[in-house]
Amino acid sequence: MSKKLYVGNLSYTTTESQLREHFSKAGDIASIALITDRETGRPKGFGFIEMTTDEGAKEAIKRFNGFSLDNRALTVNEARPREERSSSSSMSGFGNYRNNSDRNR
Repeated sequence: MSKKLYVGNLSYTTTESQLREHFSKAGDIASIALITDRETGRPKGFGFIEMTTDEGAKEAIKRFNGFSLDNRALTVNEARPREERSSSSSMSGFGNYRNNSDRNR
């Protein structure tokens, strides 16, 4: 069964091929996803690597948590399930906001 890993503290210049080169030493890789900002397309400094086996995932955590890549100490651990986002805007509740100068009119 495959296991998804969170890989954090990546340099903005780290590439998928660099991650594949290193993490393949721990086991077979099913997929790699480097997360980017949807508006700018710039890397966010983290990603996910799906290892094909639990053993490969454990080995990757053991080998690469704290590993220096592009002068950055990686954070590698088992990915948590994605939290559901509500369909309402994160700014809800601010539509009726009035500043203090409006109150004095």
